[in-house]
Amino acid sequence: MPQHRIIVIGAGYTGAIAAGRLAKRLHRDDVAITLVNTEPDFVERVRLHQLTAGQDLRPRPFGEMFAGTGVELKLARVTAVDADRKTVTVTTVDAAEPREEGPREEELEYDTLVYALGSGWNTQGVPGTAEHAHQIASRPGALRLRERLAGLGAGETVVVVGGGLTGLEAATEIAESRPDLDVALAARGTLGDWLSPKGRDHVRKVFGKLGITAYEQAAVAEVRADGVTTTDGTTIPAAVTLWTTGFAVHPIARATTLEVTESGQIVVDRTMRSVSHPDVYAIGDAAMAMGPGDKPLRMSCATGTPMAWQAADAIAARLTGGKIPKTPMRYFNQCISLGRKQGLIQYVTADDRAVRAALTGRLAAAYKEVICKGAAWGVANPMTGMPSRPRRVVREQLRAGAAVKTPA
Repeated sequence: MPQHRIIVIGAGYTGAIAAGRLAKRLHRDDVAITLVNTEPDFVERVRLHQLTAGQDLRPRPFGEMFAGTGVELKLARVTAVDADRKTVTVTTVDAAEPREEGPREEELEYDTLVYALGSGWNTQGVPGTAEHAHQIASRPGALRLRERLAGLGAGETVVVVGGGLTGLEAATEIAESRPDLDVALAARGTLGDWLSPKGRDHVRKVFGKLGITAYEQAAVAEVRADGVTTTDGTTIPAAVTLWTTGFAVHPIARATTLEVTESGQIVVDRTMRSVSHPDVYAIGDAAMAMGPGDKPLRMSCATGTPMAWQAADAIAARLTGGKIPKTPMRYFNQCISLGRKQGLIQYVTADDRAVRAALTGRLAAAYKEVICKGAAWGVANPMTGMPSRPRRVVREQLRAGAAVKTPA
């Protein structure tokens, strides 16, 4: 009897968690799980602002994380997905096996696809951003900025564009690690305007102590090599500009026949299954999933992890004839590091609206560190507290092509 082929593309938090959870849910004699990723190590995306500021992160090789699980790691770049033919086209990037003819293209066939390609930086179409600004949405981007910052002299200016979570964390991390630099942040609204009064006050207090200049109501209209210009004509000089105004999903889904939103996210049901192609599941930033209050879940590790659990459990249940569990999709807090010594834990409603309660200071910084460590630990331990005995795939379903022909 042939194995059911599950391909997971993308090994960020969601893809790696889904692959590991599937491996522990399903019997390896019945399924072949392939994880496609461009890098051999897991990237802690929530720590890239630390990498930028000169800190070294602990290496987390997938070879060690998935040892003995049956998950096959394929180092390759996904170049196309054919959701009708059920194939994924990849270009190998395995540096351990250099070939004279260079990278080779392969076509991988799947029975079930887990799409977890995630997102990258979003230039918002602002002129000059792609040419002159830096980004920390990826490890290569963070390393390039790290090198650039190391070459700056005392008194030079770094401007962070974007007043969201990434912008706050990057500005404070850089200012704390390089007090000799002039760090500024340009926000479209007011500083921390989505936070509670206590949260906003703490951010301003930390900015003051670190000497960070906040430009508020300062939407950037152009990025130049020597700074940025706001929509009201104000010029903010900068030796380095860091762009942190949100994320854009990977473009591959938009080029497929999958149903996607205007932003390119794959539309899924409550089990993370594509509404147009039942053999495809999308998780993390790549998926348009609804949360409490019938509001779309925002791109974040906080929502990506339960999405990965839900998808893996739904796939396993459909293949084995079990009951599909329902993973809660809700928010509890927003964890913000403000350098290594300060933090902010903003408690929120289930649909992500700030409440009055907030934790600040060193205790909040320690809390955020625990959350980051827990997120990375969860990638390597995707089934903690749950039965780990693998279940056998129902033979009739395996014969019939599994996920496509199983009940919804």
